[in-house]
Amino acid sequence: MFDLSDVQATYILDMPLRRLTKFSRIELEKESGELTTTIEELTAILDDDGNLRQVVSDELAAVGQQHATPRRTLLLEANASPAKSAVPLEVDDAPCIVLMSSTGLLARSADTEFDASADIARAAHDVIVSSVPATARGEIGLVTSAGRVLRLSVLDLPALPSVIGIPALSAGAPIGAFVDLPANEQALCLTTLDETGCIALATARGTVKRVVADTPGSKDSWEVIRLEDGDRVVGAVRLDDAAARTAELVLVTSDGQLLRFPATAVRPQGRAAGGMAGINLASGASVIAFGAFTPTDDAMLITIAGTTAALPGIDTGSMKVTPFAEYPAKGRATGGVRCHRFRSGEDLLTLAWVGNGPVRACSSSGVPVPLPTELGKRDATGVPVAAPVSHVAGSL
Repeated sequence: MFDLSDVQATYILDMPLRRLTKFSRIELEKESGELTTTIEELTAILDDDGNLRQVVSDELAAVGQQHATPRRTLLLEANASPAKSAVPLEVDDAPCIVLMSSTGLLARSADTEFDASADIARAAHDVIVSSVPATARGEIGLVTSAGRVLRLSVLDLPALPSVIGIPALSAGAPIGAFVDLPANEQALCLTTLDETGCIALATARGTVKRVVADTPGSKDSWEVIRLEDGDRVVGAVRLDDAAARTAELVLVTSDGQLLRFPATAVRPQGRAAGGMAGINLASGASVIAFGAFTPTDDAMLITIAGTTAALPGIDTGSMKVTPFAEYPAKGRATGGVRCHRFRSGEDLLTLAWVGNGPVRACSSSGVPVPLPTELGKRDATGVPVAAPVSHVAGSL
């Protein structure tokens, strides 16, 4: 037991309170100084009209940069004009074509044909990766990488005005406005929901399938292929009955192999079937691109080589544009032929596309990217690209 005097005990008991009081005073003085400085700065802004306008302008610019979205409204006239008659509430069930851009925008157009040769400057979102005929009050299907078809109402899609050349879908609506897709599921193509034609598709593991036209009348979504665990659909194309008789199926792999064979070599199967072997893959390789089309004189193969160590969307890689006729046809379930020779440091194809031209390329944001003007040979290396390419598409 300590023997303390009353004075000593009182001093010890009062010591924490003194320290707390001292610290509280320091904090209050610091806070008071900060508030005084802030008040002086705000007062200076309010007293100077020019300074006030500059601060407001800077804050609006910061908000716009943080929350800005691309324009989706298509401006048709500089000056608005009053409507002279009432707009009918009912939309005619007129023929139209539904378009899907590389950036995932959807729209419908009353124009059912487009002149790709028109001398019109390119614009953002003008790479159309899929199109399908429809009617304004009809329904279409959206094929995804999970092997599903989702039902869409055409009437809900934005209507585009008539244009010269290939339309740009800046005024389109994102797919997410109509369907909810998981982060690992991507939209691949559009398809009709009638009882004609078929859907041709291929998976990353080399499986191909032609799906019989069979639309469940009461479902909003359904599967069109039975996928193995870890597999996914990399490409899908709707073929009508006439095209299916003359079309070729083309698969391009990550190790630079290409295989083409007649679509008739794949017998149509029901929705529950798992498809059949399309290409023999080397160890570690996968299918990265699939096409189904009837080749014309301007059919092209676009390949971009890169390295596995590069960050996606950063490395431009090397691109090669090759006439499709350079590649011979082989039988289904074979190994194909080499379609791109790698440069030093390159070890895989990062992107490939095959189909009828004219061909267009763009970045991930839909900005046009020019293609090399010189055609490459079948087994040649690529040339440097001006900017990273995310999507390529051809004729509608």
